[in-house]
Amino acid sequence: MKERLAIVEGIRTPFCRAGSEMAGIAPDDLAAVIVKELLAKTNVDINLIDELIMGNVGQPSNACNIARVIALKAGLPEHLIAYTVHRNCASGMQSITTGYEKMLAGNGEIVIAGGTESMSQYPLKFGSKMTQLFADLMKAKTTPQKLTTLSQFRPHFLKPVISIVEGLTDPICGLNMGQTAEVLAREFSLSRSEQDTFALNSHLKAAKAQQSGFFEQEIHPILLPPHYNKVQQQDNAIRTDQSIEKLAKLRPFFDRAAGTITVANACPITDGAGAVLIMLESKAKALGYQPLGYLKDYAYAGLSPDRMGLGPVYATSKLLDKSGMSMSDFDLIELNEAFAAQVIANQRAFESALFSQTYLNKDKALGPIDDEKLNVHGGAIALGHPVGATGTRLVITMLKALRSKKQNSGLVTLCIGGGQGAALALEVE
Repeated sequence: MKERLAIVEGIRTPFCRAGSEMAGIAPDDLAAVIVKELLAKTNVDINLIDELIMGNVGQPSNACNIARVIALKAGLPEHLIAYTVHRNCASGMQSITTGYEKMLAGNGEIVIAGGTESMSQYPLKFGSKMTQLFADLMKAKTTPQKLTTLSQFRPHFLKPVISIVEGLTDPICGLNMGQTAEVLAREFSLSRSEQDTFALNSHLKAAKAQQSGFFEQEIHPILLPPHYNKVQQQDNAIRTDQSIEKLAKLRPFFDRAAGTITVANACPITDGAGAVLIMLESKAKALGYQPLGYLKDYAYAGLSPDRMGLGPVYATSKLLDKSGMSMSDFDLIELNEAFAAQVIANQRAFESALFSQTYLNKDKALGPIDDEKLNVHGGAIALGHPVGATGTRLVITMLKALRSKKQNSGLVTLCIGGGQGAALALEVE
């Protein structure tokens, strides 16, 4: 049997709504702070670290291969290699499983893995016509040529291309992520009321966890620019005053005429970063670590882009086949809340024999997801979803939750824009 991956420790920043407290902090700076703190918390010899792998989706043009920038800003040695991975919403998970694969292949023993995202800093872009005008203007050599070029300008050239909207729209099916959730809401006949109720419960659970201090064990506070005299200590998207009445007043956002998905029963766009120190179990024991937990197995799966939200059931099906586990083996489940509709649709698919027979080539249902096991400290609807970092956060939160509840086994799974899913089997001792 292949050796388990030890996740020695993990920490993250607070998750903040885009445009709020952490909007002025670049994603490389967010992650560099977390990597520094992870090094200090684990007291690992930096000369033993083989590389840093960082997930990131909206990679900034001024920090190409953002992982390398993060490594150097965090004070890691210049000889240490670093690279960036991108699997949309699963980028943070991809950094962990990529590190694991390299270790199993004998290409390294100790890795820092993580994810970072500043969705606040996704740029506005000029469209093709304005870009071409600038190019023609630079080529013009004489004043008459420049004036002729400028005369071609039209005000509509200045209409910006919003990169976050462009990035959240799938080029194959032509739908944005919210529209794909509307597809699932129709397919599974999900009411607006049950989606709003799910969203409310996410906030209630997250607020309770925040008030109890649960998140303090995974969050490292961040000093805020420009004067660095204020500190962000908590996730700021959790609504302690949320109610069904407030949720019911909101209009559908992605399908104004007949939709059920609003900005409040979907996750907010978010800034945040996280990192974990990983090594094979034997290496952790040799160094005297008592790991936070272990990665036992994992799987990724593909499906139709317009139903991308069902990625968790597809990926978990493969994971169960690989690991020999069943749904009843998991004490807790973290299923990322991109949309309430998407999570509820997955719950229906997990417990449907017809779905398994039709789409998973299985005779019976995978098994129900017990509400008491699911996202027990709230999820992305309340906490936010900084796409490059969410996979990291899910792993850290799961392992901390298992330890706090004295339970052993957890499933971490999410949907991935473009039509994929990821599923990880984690365990603690």
